Amino acid sequence: MKNSSSEELDSYYPVRPECLADVPKTRFKARVGKTLSERRWKAAFSKDGYLDIAGVLRRIQRGGIHPSIKGAAWEFLLGCFDPESTFVERNQLRQRRREQYAAWKSECQKIVPVIGSGKFITSAIVSDDGQPITSDDGQPIASDDGQPIASDDGQPIECATSTSNSHDNSDAMPADNGDFEKKVLQWKLSLHQIGLDVVRTDRTLVFYENEANQAKLWDVLSVYAWMDKDIGYVQGMSDICSPMIILLENEADAYWCFERAMRRLRENFKCSTDSIGVQSQLSTLAQIVKTVDPKLHQHLEELDGGEYLFAFRMLMVLFRREFSFVDSLYLWEVMWAMEYNPNIYSSYDDKRQPLLSELLYDDKPNDKHKLKEYGKFERNNLKTGAEPNSALSVFLVASVLETKHRRLMKEAKGLDDVVEILGEISGNLDARKALDEALKVHKKYLKQAKKS
Repeated sequence: MKNSSSEELDSYYPVRPECLADVPKTRFKARVGKTLSERRWKAAFSKDGYLDIAGVLRRIQRGGIHPSIKGAAWEFLLGCFDPESTFVERNQLRQRRREQYAAWKSECQKIVPVIGSGKFITSAIVSDDGQPITSDDGQPIASDDGQPIASDDGQPIECATSTSNSHDNSDAMPADNGDFEKKVLQWKLSLHQIGLDVVRTDRTLVFYENEANQAKLWDVLSVYAWMDKDIGYVQGMSDICSPMIILLENEADAYWCFERAMRRLRENFKCSTDSIGVQSQLSTLAQIVKTVDPKLHQHLEELDGGEYLFAFRMLMVLFRREFSFVDSLYLWEVMWAMEYNPNIYSSYDDKRQPLLSELLYDDKPNDKHKLKEYGKFERNNLKTGAEPNSALSVFLVASVLETKHRRLMKEAKGLDDVVEILGEISGNLDARKALDEALKVHKKYLKQAKKS
């Protein structure tokens, strides 16, 4: 692999010509000896398929992943596969997962046949009380007898809204049919919102000029919303899912990669009347800034910004809006490599499906070789026993605030000023430098916290 310019890397994810002026400039460059190349990736596997995860992590943390192998490497970083499995074992697991996804998608198709049609919904198909919504001419947009609805290109699509007998042979059918009907209604109510978000997500990329690719993103998000009964779909999930659709050609593989990413992030999307999903991370951020930069924290509190709501978007979608597409992928993979814990696969394979924060510290390694299988950030947490909810992304926000300390202290007279100053980082932040600063803040925080 030769050194690749940012322009060459952008060519893997081309931007529509009319949108070039609207997207942040890419700063990441793949470099020989640092970036994980296709050759190094292939060499990291043994004859049987065991992956040298320590070597792979070392490379990714130094220089990210070359676009040609991002999808395959992400599956390991996110815990889809165990590095200590063989090629044969992974192929068997992949096949089982594809069959499982197909079964779940089939369940969804029985209720809303638009799923898997290559089209998607952008208009509500039912009202809040479950009644089919009619169009301007009085025709039902979706009805029990399969009346057509309109996709975003105006073509008719068959969409049944009747839920009776639609899951007669499905394991997903609960004992209480009332609960099932409620689940179906909540899911249907989310489908057009998913569609509206799909149209907006990464719309500057040539990839999504193809309606089939938009429909693929809609299908994956719709199936996920069906399966995750606690959260369903929340705005922002499309920003997390979109890269998986682009990087992994097989839809089922993209679904499982997204599902694993959501294991890390789903708490961010849990909202209630009393709190927002990222509340716990915002509280952690406040504690971090209070520890490493008490003057800035006090200043923000005086501006009524002590709850750090201005950082909501950055944490919710992992800085997708602050970086170019290429740079955001680089940021994610380096963060995941730095946070990597070798227990991730076995814990995700647990039928209880525990949260990431429940599993990472049960088995602390004693030997130095095993420690190399942990990312830099995770090793520091292990050594100090830090809380697992202190994600690297939170320290990344804290580092951004530290770099803006002088301006925030001098110029911010209200929260609008804080938002404006932080908004200027969009397109002007170097992901590599930002991560280095985040690690420095992390070490500083652990040192200060240990003293107190």
